[in-house]
Amino acid sequence: MTFASSEASAIVAMGEAMVEFNAARADAPDSYVRGFGGDTSNMAIAAARLGARAGYVSRVGNDAFGRELLRLWADEGVDTRGVATDPVAPTGVYFVTHGPGGHDFSYLRAGSAASRIEPATLPLDVIRGAGVLHVSGISQAISASACDAVFAAIEAAVAAGARISYDPNLRLKLWPLPRARAVIRATAAQCDWFLPSLDDVRTLSDLADPMAILDWCHGLGASVVALKCGRDGAIVSDGHRVERIAGHRVDAVDATGAGDCFDGAFVTRMLTGDEPIAAARYANAAAALATTGFGAVAPLPRDADVRALLAASV
Repeated sequence: MTFASSEASAIVAMGEAMVEFNAARADAPDSYVRGFGGDTSNMAIAAARLGARAGYVSRVGNDAFGRELLRLWADEGVDTRGVATDPVAPTGVYFVTHGPGGHDFSYLRAGSAASRIEPATLPLDVIRGAGVLHVSGISQAISASACDAVFAAIEAAVAAGARISYDPNLRLKLWPLPRARAVIRATAAQCDWFLPSLDDVRTLSDLADPMAILDWCHGLGASVVALKCGRDGAIVSDGHRVERIAGHRVDAVDATGAGDCFDGAFVTRMLTGDEPIAAARYANAAAALATTGFGAVAPLPRDADVRALLAASV
């Protein structure tokens, strides 16, 4: 599935996509299954699988991995008019291993093509045509120029009437906490929908109580906040009403990409007219299903799967 050049995407995500190598087999820990990842790419694919018109803004290398990512997005119906091919820098790669403490990531992303994105090279026509622009802290942490590009993209999107969805997705291996806090606070102040994990925002805010954390998030400027709590579900607030949404019992094997799936599902439902709590219930179910297979992309669910889980949970 491809998009005509005149068709705008309802959701445009921006950031870095990578090729994933996942040690998915417990009986063969040195054998890796090739897949795909990158938080905002996962979000865009999740949204597309759930029925949204989604597009992506990034850079990939002029290499086999970059071409595989372009084929992936085409197959998933994600508009790639905002993706440039870098003639010099490579596509990023990461490895996932699994152990008693969960999954662990190792990245080969320094100097990646995506990290070379900058304000001057942004596809402003794609960004201005979006109904929602989705960005993340990782989009900002991979380089100073990428951080500047995210702020420039937000400015262009807001000026064109788009809403902003933001997942801080804190990765302290990429940047120091003081800089992360400053950038994330400045971005949250410009977003409509703030979608952090509870663990991340505890680190960012130095608070422990979820209700205090919600107040802190709203105080930054976000009108809607959804705290992702992993297997414990989510807590969502629109500034007037707060609801705790219980987690779903599923046969979870790998949580890679579950939070990104939540983001894609939440934004998709908000665009259809759901109020935030209903959107979060749907997103919570979608994220649970995303843990039932290995890798960030392969287990991302379809709308019928999400609705079946919701119906079974009533």
